[in-house]
Amino acid sequence: MAAIPISWLQRNVTPSKTPNDIIASMDEATILNDRYQLLEKLGSGGMADVYRARDLMLDRYVAIKVLRKDFSSNVDFQNHFRMEARAAANLSHPNIVTVHDFGFADNLLFIVMEYIPGKDLKQLIRERGRFSVETGIPLIIQACAGLGYAHRAGLVHCDVKPHNMLVSPDGRLKVTDFGIARALATITPGEKTDVVWGSPLYFAPEQAQGEAPSPASDVYSIGVVMYELLCGTPPFTASTSSELARLHISARPIPIREYIPDIPTALEEIIMKVLSKEPSARYRTADQLGRVLLKFGTLPDPAPAPAPVVMLTPEVADRLPAKDKPLPPRIEPAPVYYPEPDITPPDAPEPESAFEEIDWATVGLALLALMAVGGLIPFWMMVYFAYNPPIR
Repeated sequence: MAAIPISWLQRNVTPSKTPNDIIASMDEATILNDRYQLLEKLGSGGMADVYRARDLMLDRYVAIKVLRKDFSSNVDFQNHFRMEARAAANLSHPNIVTVHDFGFADNLLFIVMEYIPGKDLKQLIRERGRFSVETGIPLIIQACAGLGYAHRAGLVHCDVKPHNMLVSPDGRLKVTDFGIARALATITPGEKTDVVWGSPLYFAPEQAQGEAPSPASDVYSIGVVMYELLCGTPPFTASTSSELARLHISARPIPIREYIPDIPTALEEIIMKVLSKEPSARYRTADQLGRVLLKFGTLPDPAPAPAPVVMLTPEVADRLPAKDKPLPPRIEPAPVYYPEPDITPPDAPEPESAFEEIDWATVGLALLALMAVGGLIPFWMMVYFAYNPPIR
């Protein structure tokens, strides 16, 4: 069967179809860019569709985000998307989803990322209602670690929200979609409004006013996520985007202790500081916020390394005792004693007389030296009297 292009899928798959129907419309011949085999649709949004796929070249599972055709056809967006994707691909951190590849195929832009089994943080909030301080703060600390690493690299996420935080079953959080929001800001003004207000619940006041975001803008968005994570609702809600913008710019959020009285006062003060209207009043980077939050939670322990597996050849395995067969009694070898070597030096022979202990050679040399010195005495006396004759 011929390969089914992605563009055909987007034109012919209606929103009313379930994920199973979409999977049924694809087969093993559905290949993207002659490399990525699409397996199932993980989710869909106003900007892109996300698929679980298999990288046929490296034989591994990946997640592929295929952007909508109206975004992909914009030349300015294509150029900025490539620049942002390159910058995101250089980020290597345990709390950031790794970008493997990106490209343009079937008139659609796509980005290939690390596949993270699990759910995004927004789904978990909807399922659980809210998180306790003990379970929620460690997730925020991990988000701060990933975003702080990006801030040190000179990158601002611009669209921090729980939808972009993936949580694995073992509690590991990874931030995704770096740079896509910045690339979306390059599209035409008529379309920009729809894109900018794609996640208005989490934008910083300066972003709502149309100003350039900074690391402090990401910190504000982390504060909104933390507020929602701990009490189950974001600090501001409204029916329109313009009303949400006004609330972010001028309204003071309700203190979180009015929702959850048992939250520590110090933590409430941190949240209110993070949600300050002025960027200079917040923590400057996500790293600073993460260090402050460490007193309220700890990161999950790393997973233990699997025990090494020892493969035995059949010959060696045959010589091993059966599992249910008792081992023969161990026979200890009889001790072997070795005589200790005699390291005492042999006794020197005793001299027969005291004269045998005298070194006659040394005595002879001493006598010769004495005679030589004594023989020079007359010579020195002659020299002395030659120059100093006696007075008569």
